[in-house]
Amino acid sequence: MIGSKRRVGSARSRLALQLIAVLSIAVLPLGLISIYQTSKVLKESRALSEIALLDRTRRAAAEERELIQSAFGAVEAISAAARVFQGQLDGCDKILEQLIEFDPRYTFAGFVDLDGQMTCSSTRDRVDMSTSQFFQNLITLPERRVDAHPLAALDGRIALNVSVPVSNQSDLIGYVWISIPLKLANALLTENVEATDLLVFNNDGEILATEAFQDDRRAILPQDRTLEDLTLDNQQTFRAINRRGEVRDFAVVPIVDDTVYALGSWEPRNQRSLTGRGESAALYFPLLMWIAAMAVAYFGVNRLVVRHVRKLRQWMRLYAGGKADFDDEKLDNAPEELEIVAEAFRSMTHKLAEQDRLLKEDLEEKTTLLREVHHRVKNNLQLISSIMNIQIRNTQSDEAKHLLRRVQDRVMALSAIHRYLYLSRKLSMVRADQLLDDIIKQLVVVGSIDEPENRVAITTDLSPVEITPDQSVPLTLLATEAAINSVKYCGAAQGEVPWINIVLRDLGENRVSLSIVNSHDPDREMNNDDDAKGSGLGSRLIDSFVSQLDGTLDVNRLPDRFELHLTFTRLEEDQDEDIPLE
Repeated sequence: MIGSKRRVGSARSRLALQLIAVLSIAVLPLGLISIYQTSKVLKESRALSEIALLDRTRRAAAEERELIQSAFGAVEAISAAARVFQGQLDGCDKILEQLIEFDPRYTFAGFVDLDGQMTCSSTRDRVDMSTSQFFQNLITLPERRVDAHPLAALDGRIALNVSVPVSNQSDLIGYVWISIPLKLANALLTENVEATDLLVFNNDGEILATEAFQDDRRAILPQDRTLEDLTLDNQQTFRAINRRGEVRDFAVVPIVDDTVYALGSWEPRNQRSLTGRGESAALYFPLLMWIAAMAVAYFGVNRLVVRHVRKLRQWMRLYAGGKADFDDEKLDNAPEELEIVAEAFRSMTHKLAEQDRLLKEDLEEKTTLLREVHHRVKNNLQLISSIMNIQIRNTQSDEAKHLLRRVQDRVMALSAIHRYLYLSRKLSMVRADQLLDDIIKQLVVVGSIDEPENRVAITTDLSPVEITPDQSVPLTLLATEAAINSVKYCGAAQGEVPWINIVLRDLGENRVSLSIVNSHDPDREMNNDDDAKGSGLGSRLIDSFVSQLDGTLDVNRLPDRFELHLTFTRLEEDQDEDIPLE
């Protein structure tokens, strides 16, 4: 037995060495090197793939680029002779006509002045182009342009128009352009067998040529990008979904400076392996070995540490749920370090359970004493009320009886508070709605608001609201004073029953309101001392209670009723603890 205990202790003491040995198997540096090498290879592979895709797109649009650049060369050569376009109309027409005859790829050439008048053309026509979109684009930004617009000189047909501004020294005199048949521009893209979808556009996002210049020609574009967005970078490649819902690889390259761009849409292809099988195995083997090492390390740590930590966590949850006895709980062959933690936990729970027992006994004793205090105060106040009741019966003066009755109401209100606290399950907070209901019923019983000469209809609407005992005293005394004042000044029109309505509401955000409204005889003339906010004792007491509550009081006198509205902030309880009744 002693030898067995020594072996267990020795095995537990080697926990640190075991953890070091398990974690040493995880060849982390080798794994990091593997990840670095893999990411580097993939990065270089992606760079090569992007370069290849850009080159394929550039080669696919090579004939289109040559066509547009040759048109720019011809137009700029003509525009260099600015004097040709100023006054020598016959010579100008002849030059443009020879240009069209020399190169069959061009279908029209013309010159338009700053007023939008075509003063020179290869067909010798004279057309007013001032209202055309083509001319508006030219004067908006006078620079080299390539666009596709219908022209009146071509009978409204759409053509690829290559234009440049013409200047005489430093003064702009007009624009010269060459029109290329759109069919020719589209045909050059169709002849390319490599490109699945190819499109040429200008820096304004206008499509110049495509394999099929139809209404759905924009279907090959990416869903989340416009052609204007694609011109922001000089060249780029990306993978996206086109407007047909297909996943495609896109490449954008400039083919004429920053004026004309080509967009290639290619079917995604799985990248071929850049290395042989042996090299691939050498590349990924360290990563696989690192993953295997992590799995071994995880199993070892879980076996030696994690499962015992989970057991301790389960004990803690049971302790939080109310269980206090863990003397019979044991860990399953845990290392010595964790057994020490478990023993410390068992000792701690035992001490805490003993402390909780002592605290509970102390709390029960103090609660009993506090209830006894409330009980005795309630009895003393009821005794004072009984003495006052005897004095009321023996007093001959009506005024003295009235004053004694008012004082008795205030004493009974205080007695109701202490009676409520004596019987309440929770001493830290008071249900204001229940307390006010008791006060109203008590005033009815003693006759303060239900005497024959003061017969009124009383209705209450009291929401459940909890307040502190410190706030309950001024609130109940204020309600008592206000209720008696309402009876005093209550009235109604001939044939109607006077009424009093008492409402308690929780306004949210710890705000509480108390409203006491009584009916009023509209034909009755009220004296200055008939107001609850007058100079009498009741009014001064109400103001004092409002000040104690740190609230606000609104009094409204209307022809048919008198309203008193109190609003105050409910204080938070210091301790929320249910105390069982003895």
